[in-house]
Amino acid sequence: MFLDEMIDYNKRFVKNKEYVQYQTSKLPDKKLVVVSCMDTRLTELLPKAMNLRNGDAKILKTAGAVVSHPFGSIMRSIIVAIYDLNAHEVCVVGHHDCGMTHVNASETTRKMIERGISEQTISTLNYSGIKIKDWLRGFDSVSESVRQSVEVIRNHPLIPKDIPVHGLVINPETGALDIIENGNSYKSQP
Repeated sequence: MFLDEMIDYNKRFVKNKEYVQYQTSKLPDKKLVVVSCMDTRLTELLPKAMNLRNGDAKILKTAGAVVSHPFGSIMRSIIVAIYDLNAHEVCVVGHHDCGMTHVNASETTRKMIERGISEQTISTLNYSGIKIKDWLRGFDSVSESVRQSVEVIRNHPLIPKDIPVHGLVINPETGALDIIENGNSYKSQP
């Protein structure tokens, strides 16, 4: 299993003091919060494409870079980064060829049942107000999804109006960034 391999590597990593090159403060040097997708292609590419080094930004990962609930854990993390960790800007970064554009809630639910989740559990959740099909919904347009997430953050009652919230889309092959929402221009509007 991967856990054993990871722990063996970690022991060597610590023993050889390889961690020294990554030491930094808990406060982001560039005073930035980045909300990005959990896509594996972005693990190293996104920070490099944004000129971010270890310690420069708080990076939050979620499926599709979607901020789906104004009082969910992603929004809480953004608020803590702003008020307690000295972040002054927020970037939502979606990407082309995102897996969330292909999510089919019915198909995912079928896979859950195949893996042992009972249909009764799915039914109970639905009757309790948790609509699995809505909760697992993907999106058709990454640009529109980024705009929606930016709006959730920008219009949140606990986000100061002087915090620019930007929306970008990255090409997961080249790292090219397209600006979807420039929070600086929004901030300057009346």
